[in-house]
Amino acid sequence: MTGHDIIAIGTSAGGLKALGAIVGALPADLDAVLFIVQHLAADKPSILPKILADVGSLPASHAVDGETIQKGRIYVAPPDHHLLVNQDSIRVVRGPQENRFRPAIDALFRSAARAYGPRAVGVVLTGYLDDGTVGLQAVKKRGGVAIVQDPKEAEYPSMAKSALQFVKVDYCLPLAEIPDLLVRLSKAPAASESAYPVTEEIEVESKIAEQEMNTQEFLQNVEAIGTRTTYTCPECNGSIWQIGKEAPLRFRCHIGHSFTANIFLSEQTQNIENALWSAVRAMEEKVTFSRQMAERMGNYKLQKAAEKYEDHAKRLDEEVSLIRDIILKGFGTKRTIAEDESGQPE
Repeated sequence: MTGHDIIAIGTSAGGLKALGAIVGALPADLDAVLFIVQHLAADKPSILPKILADVGSLPASHAVDGETIQKGRIYVAPPDHHLLVNQDSIRVVRGPQENRFRPAIDALFRSAARAYGPRAVGVVLTGYLDDGTVGLQAVKKRGGVAIVQDPKEAEYPSMAKSALQFVKVDYCLPLAEIPDLLVRLSKAPAASESAYPVTEEIEVESKIAEQEMNTQEFLQNVEAIGTRTTYTCPECNGSIWQIGKEAPLRFRCHIGHSFTANIFLSEQTQNIENALWSAVRAMEEKVTFSRQMAERMGNYKLQKAAEKYEDHAKRLDEEVSLIRDIILKGFGTKRTIAEDESGQPE
C-alpha cells in the first residue's frame, strides 16, 4: 500500500528557521514529496528553494504550473501565487487571497486533501494569525495526518495554537521530532481513500481556488456550501456567504476571497478607518473652502456672509476633531483581535 507521501507544510513568521530544521534532517531517499507555503512579500523575489536545497539533501524549486509531481523533491509556492495540488500535477494560480494571503496555506492543504485523501500530511509551523487551520480540517476529513509544531517552542505560536484549538491533530511535536515522524509516515500504509470521500465543501472550495469556472458556476457552487449573509466582502465588496457551521466561523465571497472570523473583523475595522479618514479629508476641504469664502465676503464688505462662512468652518472643524478622536482612540495603536498574538479576544 502507498504511504503518507504527500507532505504539505505551511508557515509564516519565523518559518525560515523552522523549515531549515525540518528539511535539513530529511534523508535524500525520502519516499515522499514536500509542498511548502511560506507567507512572503508579494513584490520581492524569493530564494527559499535555494536555501532549502543548501541546508538539506532534497532538491527544491519554485513550483511551475502544470508540472508533473516527482517524489524526493520539494516544491515551494512562488511569491504572490497559490500552490495547489492535483493528481500527479501541480497548479500555480494567482487567484484571490485567502485570509489576506497569497499563497495561502489553507488552499494548499485543501487541494492536497482533495487529490490524495489519506496519503496527505498537513504540517502547521510557526506564524501569526490562523492560516492553515481550515486547511488542516480538510486534511483530517479526508483521512490524512495533521501535525502541529509545539507552540511552546514556536517563535510565533498563533498559527499552531489556532490549529490545536480547532483541529483534532494527530501529533503536536517540537521541530526536532518532526523529520523522523515524516519519514515513518511516508513508509506507513495510508488508509483506503474510499473510506474518506471528498466532501462537497472541499470540492467546491478547491474549484474556486483553481479559478476555472464561469460566473454562474462560481455563484452556484458557493451557494451550495454557504448561507448568504448581509455582509459584503471587504476585498471586493461582493456578497458574502458563511461557510459551514463548524468552528472557526468563516466567510467566502463567490470571487474567491475567504476569511476566518478574526480576519474578517480586522478587515471590517480597517475599512471603517479608511472611510473615516476619507470623511476627515472631505470635511477639511470644506473647512478650507468655507474660510476662503469668508475671506472673500470680508473683502466685499459683506460682514454677515463672512461671519456665516466662518461659523460654518468652525463647526466643521469641531466635527473633524471628533472624528479624528474616534480614529485615534478606536483604531490607532490598539491591535485588532486578529493581530493579537494568541489569536483570541483580549
